[in-house]
Amino acid sequence: MTEDAPRRQPTLDEVAGLAGVSRSVASRALNNAPHVSRAKREAVERAVRHLGYVPNPSARALATRQKGVAALVISGEDPSIFADPFFAQVIVGASAALDEADLHLMLCLAASDRGRKRVAELLRSQGADGVMLMALREDDPLARMAEEAPMPVVFGGRPVGPAPRWYVDVDNAGGAREAVEYLVSLGRRRVAALCGRLDTEVGRARYRGYRDALLAAGLEPLPPREGDFTETGGAAAMSTLLAEHPDLDAVFAANDNMAVGALRTLRGAGRRVPGDVAVVGFDDLAPAGVSDPPLTTVHQPIQALGREMARMLTALIGGQTPTPLLLPTRLVVRASA
Repeated sequence: MTEDAPRRQPTLDEVAGLAGVSRSVASRALNNAPHVSRAKREAVERAVRHLGYVPNPSARALATRQKGVAALVISGEDPSIFADPFFAQVIVGASAALDEADLHLMLCLAASDRGRKRVAELLRSQGADGVMLMALREDDPLARMAEEAPMPVVFGGRPVGPAPRWYVDVDNAGGAREAVEYLVSLGRRRVAALCGRLDTEVGRARYRGYRDALLAAGLEPLPPREGDFTETGGAAAMSTLLAEHPDLDAVFAANDNMAVGALRTLRGAGRRVPGDVAVVGFDDLAPAGVSDPPLTTVHQPIQALGREMARMLTALIGGQTPTPLLLPTRLVVRASA
């Protein structure tokens, strides 16, 4: 006569699934951690009773140390960066995902010495359960701080250098390549590039996509004309490009802000868009649809970038091991090209 096989113990993931909450919420609810709504706490308790779940002691010890806070750290000196349409959309996406996990969002700006010291203290003191890092430049000390942090860190966009363990990014090179291939398909042969900061991976990747598309078409890439991802920077860089290459017939701008600035400069120089010069941007922010003319651009899923960063972070906080994620882009054709 054989003995019955021992009954498998239910998992925290099963508790979370039955309760309709994330794993991290279930963990905090079981350990009376803060920032869990009453309804979600009660749903977890019902799931525990139904499944007969017994918490793991080490997991309990981890959960009781949680703060209920996730930090979004952006490397930039100007506080108005949080009002930039790009970062505003990232924040919307991240906030929604953190709300699902009952985590509060903390915004931090770090580029000045004072800002970096605040972020370093946040990391050392474990003042948050985890951190999302964005807009890092080459040799940014925040990257080293992240490697040494005693908490999970997710990168929004890969930094320059070796890829970190956890990141969410978009296909910057692929999107840029598609944009320039489209310009070439229109018969444009003197295509210039308004680049973002080349001490960032996003700036370099979008220039690589531009260059690769032209080389594949047997055309000569022009040297990068660096802007700073702002409308003012795009307008100034476009003015320089016109002086250096008066015969150019198309421009790929590494973001919509710079593309809008380029449109302004071209209009002031008496160049018709797209008749004389076709223009393509990157981002598909709201201003792209109302610019003069409306901007052909590469759409990137900005809210999804913020959302997936937050989801990856909450998975790490909950003890899971996610994999890096690359989000797709697509070309949106309007009147500027």
